[in-house]
Amino acid sequence: MTAPYPVQWPFPGGVAPDKLAEIQAEFSREWARITEQARQGALQAPADRRFSSPEWAARPDHLLTAHAYLLSSRAMQQMVDAAQVPEPLRRRLRFSVMQWVEAVSPANFLATNPEVQKLVADSNGVSLAHGLNNLLGDLQKGRMSQTDESRFAVGGNVAVTQGAVVFENRLMQVIQYAPAAARTYKTPLLIVPPCINKFYILDLQPESSLVRYALEQGFNVFLVSWRNPLASDDDGIDAATWDDYLQEGVLAATRVVQDVSGQDRINALGFCVGGTLLASALALAHAQGSHPVQSLTLLTTLLDFNDTGVLDVFVDEAHAQTRERQLGQGGLMSARELGTTFSFLRPSELVWNYVVGNYLKGESPPAFDLLFWNSDGTNLPGPFFAWYFRNTYLENNLKEPGRVKISGHPIDLTSLSMPAYVYGSRDDHIVPWHAAYASTAILRGPTRFVLGASGHIAGVINPPSKNRRHYWAESQGAAAQPLPGDPEAWFEQAERQAGSWWPDWAAWLAGHSGALGRPPARLGNKRHAPIEEAPGRYVKVRAV
Repeated sequence: MTAPYPVQWPFPGGVAPDKLAEIQAEFSREWARITEQARQGALQAPADRRFSSPEWAARPDHLLTAHAYLLSSRAMQQMVDAAQVPEPLRRRLRFSVMQWVEAVSPANFLATNPEVQKLVADSNGVSLAHGLNNLLGDLQKGRMSQTDESRFAVGGNVAVTQGAVVFENRLMQVIQYAPAAARTYKTPLLIVPPCINKFYILDLQPESSLVRYALEQGFNVFLVSWRNPLASDDDGIDAATWDDYLQEGVLAATRVVQDVSGQDRINALGFCVGGTLLASALALAHAQGSHPVQSLTLLTTLLDFNDTGVLDVFVDEAHAQTRERQLGQGGLMSARELGTTFSFLRPSELVWNYVVGNYLKGESPPAFDLLFWNSDGTNLPGPFFAWYFRNTYLENNLKEPGRVKISGHPIDLTSLSMPAYVYGSRDDHIVPWHAAYASTAILRGPTRFVLGASGHIAGVINPPSKNRRHYWAESQGAAAQPLPGDPEAWFEQAERQAGSWWPDWAAWLAGHSGALGRPPARLGNKRHAPIEEAPGRYVKVRAV
């Protein structure tokens, strides 16, 4: 039997002849082994969850197709690795091959998936009818269902921590949460989440809420809830800029927290893009002669965009110019487009898994709060997105002192000399941990770096009550030493700790939060009276 797919591909630059011969020889040997086992009836199901059901093993023709697919996929990936091309092009080739390989899996098609075929036969076609109904429903929604969204409601069974909105403007609301400890620290904490997602990933369920955990540790917590602009909005929010988000967003929020708490200086935490916004806003405040924050926490945040992980495949001058033409003067970068982009970073889990389950098998996805949040995306003002894309991902301007000016003020992130707690996730594909660590070379104050296990979200949302995972850090009791420039050198000397990093952060933050005292008797003050209960209106607006 001949090989199922050709194993040559005209990559730009080609593949070294000896390496190509090696790949072809390995392919031929493995194909001969597979076909011989198939002839003898000894071929086993591959170790791939897509082909793990008994129906694949029971159908030799389909089983052989699965093995041929996996073998050909591996050969294509080896050819990408061996292609004689610049590394940026190799990453794009790798991304493109991944998309093609995941899309053509025999598990994704009725004609080549025996598990789906048996389900159709056993149900007399009912499963297929359900699948078509699911497909039509998703076409009407304009997105693929990843969970049973009917089981969740923002403010009902997600984002339920008690509090009140004490300020709002055209870009955001400020939520003050009700104290949850008998004594609270004097210095309040402001949390700045990303504006590309809804904030309630930090307050998903009571047992996994970072907001609630901080309250229970005695911190007086405030949080920015970004507005989700819609195409129907007529107040000009679609023309909001990066400057606006710094001035009317982060810095306006810091002033509210200062006023409500009566403290001149506060603590601040930024998560992902929220951390980039927070650091930029504080650098702007410093340029204006103000120093409102006494300690800074950055969670999976990029300040140096030299290594942008898998997102690098989307970054080039042509893309930046296209976005500037489309959105530079106004309009919205849609949540649908942003969500699709992030889903195709992990297409097997976040795309094709649901194609098979929802449409081919006719199943309804189970209720999962994290995926409900993931589907609840936000639109972004076009000028904001176009500026952010060029000045961070493309040109990496923020890290260079004075290269960026906001309202005429040069932005210098090296002016941030307050104590800082910088967190990265070891398996993060959006903010690689080496890139998160690079912030330690920009910040000028005493800095503690902590590395958590798992990825961009799971690494951050790791409550102590679950007693899961682990993290790496240096002992808090040790004398402070300058962090090494090389992240791997830091890793070699860091100690692995079991469980959540949250207690480590809480202990660090407590040292920058002043004395413990009586909690606030009420939320807000005369100038910032409660407007509505948390989580507020803004977070409930759906983009799609």
